[in-house]
Amino acid sequence: MFLGLDSSTQSLTAVLIDPVSGQIVYQHSVNFGADLPQYGAPSGFIPGGQNGEVHTDSRMWLDALDLLFSRLSAATDLSKVEMIAGSGQQHGSVYLDETLGKRLASLDSTQSLVSQLAPALTRATSPIWMDTSTGPECAEITEALGDSAEVCRRTGSIAIERFTGPQIRRFYKNDSAAYARTAHIHLVSSFIASVIAGKSVSIDYGDGAGMNLLNLSTLAWDPKLLDATAPGLLEKLPSAAAATEIQGSVSPYFVEKFGLSRECRCALFTGDNPASLVGMGATAPGNIVISLGTSDTFFAAMPEAKTDPNGFGHVFGNPAGGFMSLICFRNGSLAREALRDRLGLDWSAFDQPALAETREMAGSQLMLPFFGPEITPRHDFTGPVLKGSPEFESGVQPALQVRALLEGQFLNMRLHSQWMQVKPERIRLTGGASKNNGISQLVADIFQAPVERLDVSNSAALGAALIAAAAAGHELAELQQSFCMASPGAALQPDPSLGPIYQDAMSRFAGLLDNTVAATL
Repeated sequence: MFLGLDSSTQSLTAVLIDPVSGQIVYQHSVNFGADLPQYGAPSGFIPGGQNGEVHTDSRMWLDALDLLFSRLSAATDLSKVEMIAGSGQQHGSVYLDETLGKRLASLDSTQSLVSQLAPALTRATSPIWMDTSTGPECAEITEALGDSAEVCRRTGSIAIERFTGPQIRRFYKNDSAAYARTAHIHLVSSFIASVIAGKSVSIDYGDGAGMNLLNLSTLAWDPKLLDATAPGLLEKLPSAAAATEIQGSVSPYFVEKFGLSRECRCALFTGDNPASLVGMGATAPGNIVISLGTSDTFFAAMPEAKTDPNGFGHVFGNPAGGFMSLICFRNGSLAREALRDRLGLDWSAFDQPALAETREMAGSQLMLPFFGPEITPRHDFTGPVLKGSPEFESGVQPALQVRALLEGQFLNMRLHSQWMQVKPERIRLTGGASKNNGISQLVADIFQAPVERLDVSNSAALGAALIAAAAAGHELAELQQSFCMASPGAALQPDPSLGPIYQDAMSRFAGLLDNTVAATL
């Protein structure tokens, strides 16, 4: 069997798979807020941070590991696990002193992980992906490289507040003594992998690309960005490597305490987004994943590392080889809910029967679907912008506004993913709104690609389990055929007659967007 772990914002999840039967044998989560209340993090982070700081107590992840493995060992026979891989919330970082290696190599199974490893921490808390405190540091790194385009060209993203490089720079500036004591800087993923492997391990390309430090051309730490971030940084970073690289046998701590086999091995851990790409069965170019949630996300495999010339999208490593993109749209379900409430509707207005009644108006009315600031495109919108008939703009015909909002969201998504130059052959749709037939059909029609809806829970942990099996020699494509298939009858086909209509609508949408942004500058 193969074990995948995912340390997300709110929980640590395990998924155990059997490739022979094609079954998930067992899965379980430790919820940080409910199961570890002593850390005062009801949603997985410490509330009340100042000036955009959002941190987590690094010790919480160690206690979560002990608790999760104790529950796993009570529920299943861990001696049958052949390989472990995992993922972690991207951009979170952990800071440790020179004693880390010795401590990892000599873990005592009669003691807790926290009691043995916490003394190595040089920073009591870890900044995570929600942190926005590093605006000045992003500007400093950008200036040192020349401009945002150069940072993006090298790393796949412009300097981003939540990314690890700016976070390291802020730590160095605010507490240079603690930075000097720091010998190892890990991501959440590589930190947990190091604990399980019993030694400090590499950072994988997928997660490493979310740091503003990894050069995508060389897949090594970029010297100019290291110099722009903090002194002596190269010596503090693990090397970068592929996710399927095996690190050796698991630490005796987990063998003696939880019954893992001494032959059980550990692969590298990756970020939650690259792991989800695997868990959604979308590691080959042409497969697109769209997740419809509070924010909508668009991610897809790419054969080479193209970068977004506008700096809105991000490029990470693909655990299956090559690269992947991720584009986030802040006004996802937040905008859908806002329009629903503004018009006094319920969700039936967004479903297939209601949308079918306005089909003849497809693409005719335009809405910039932003009820607040957006990150793709990056602009402080104060509300949606409508352009169309008086009946549409006034709201006299609410159904037209519903259609235009949804069309606007997916036209914006299609427009801002063109830089990838990847033709969608299949779209895998997930998230709460994917259950809506009307919304799902609009995605198929606007992208002119078949849509499959996957109800994959714990996709990052499942992806990690598949990476573990692939590292042991199983074919990833065959694994994905078994574990990542859409439900029967869940596929929706595009209406080819709407292709030219939405192509024209996208051009008009782009013009309205450009004019609106220009008018506010």
